[in-house]
Amino acid sequence: MRIIGLAGWSGAGKTTLLTRLIPCLIGRGISVSTVKHAHHAFDVDQPGKDSFSHRQAGAAQVLVSSANRWALMTELRGAPEPPLEELLAQLSPVDLVIVEGFKREVLPKIEVHRAEAGKPWLYPDDPLIHAVAADVAPPEGAPFAVALDDIEAIADAALRLAGDRL
Repeated sequence: MRIIGLAGWSGAGKTTLLTRLIPCLIGRGISVSTVKHAHHAFDVDQPGKDSFSHRQAGAAQVLVSSANRWALMTELRGAPEPPLEELLAQLSPVDLVIVEGFKREVLPKIEVHRAEAGKPWLYPDDPLIHAVAADVAPPEGAPFAVALDDIEAIADAALRLAGDRL
């Protein structure tokens, strides 16, 4: 599996970009999975559901399955968050894994930058950012830049960044 990251501040449009990029890549015959770093308080489970009750009762893991999908929830119960490598090992093989968030991880990245977010560029401090997708022209010396709304060009950049083995 080839792995690339999308890095950017909150509000930069990483998720919006991903929801447009994934179908573009799939349309090119590339199988894609994603890993998303979430806020500390996130929960996919809801009070009143049996699986929620199982976790509240102390189950270390709860696997929920249906005819459409399955999900495995693992309670950390004070243990540290697993490293990205451990999370990636949970995925089935695909052509490309796109990691959203985890901006400090050591992997090739595309920076997503939106001017209205008012945040500084990440690329000057991260040599692993090889391209930027932005709604404004980046400053002089930026890595390869593409327009944030040019999904085909971003897909090309992602595939170049992922390497020739796709």
